[in-house]
Amino acid sequence: MIEVANLSKRYGDLAAVQDLSFTAHPGEILGFLGPNGAGKTTTLRVITGFLPATSGTVRVCGFDVFEESAEVRRRIGYLPENPPLYNDMMVVPYLRFAARIHGVERGGVGTAVDRVIDTCGLGGVTGRLLGHLSKGFRQRVGLAQALIHDPEVLILDEPTNGLDPGQIREMLSFIRSLGAKRTIVLSTHILSQVLSACQKVVIINDGRIVLEAALGDLTRDRSLEDVYTQAISGGAMAASPDGGASA
Repeated sequence: MIEVANLSKRYGDLAAVQDLSFTAHPGEILGFLGPNGAGKTTTLRVITGFLPATSGTVRVCGFDVFEESAEVRRRIGYLPENPPLYNDMMVVPYLRFAARIHGVERGGVGTAVDRVIDTCGLGGVTGRLLGHLSKGFRQRVGLAQALIHDPEVLILDEPTNGLDPGQIREMLSFIRSLGAKRTIVLSTHILSQVLSACQKVVIINDGRIVLEAALGDLTRDRSLEDVYTQAISGGAMAASPDGGASA
């Protein structure tokens, strides 16, 4: 579970995110939406412990990101927009390295690597250099490193970026299968992907949340495109305290 409360991040006079509060529950895939520059990536970097907050709190599986960061890192997997790959490493050595970085016990590294190779469909490229892989396989390896320690929470920042339509379908299907037992935050600006994979939506604009609601409630009598356009244009749709939409 992820609990964000009154989160703000400033860079001098620039407020990247301001007073954000939202939750994502176990077994839930949350679509984190917003225009380019809205503050999505900054928020994800704070949640994952890569950036400190200016104010506010974030808890992951009950642990405070800023006070108990080691416990949070054991429970969270992160795929940034550009996967953290070393182009001169081969797939298996890289995944073994990622396993050790994520705290997998030495005796369990081989099993963990075999598991993510199978799960992410990497069996055909295990002996190849990361720098020689296609965009689709690089994304799969990036997801494999996020899953190597079998985390309870996954943070995915534009995981389909640069993929072709077939690869996008495969990735979204895979994300849906992962959501059965994990909390997942899927950051994207592609609305069709949210409709395909998510149960809940948070929309952010100019560093502030403008909507938090269950996807089914939002799209009962209107399209997600209409909801999104209204939310980021400052329309009456806004987040309600219980996570439902109000108009």
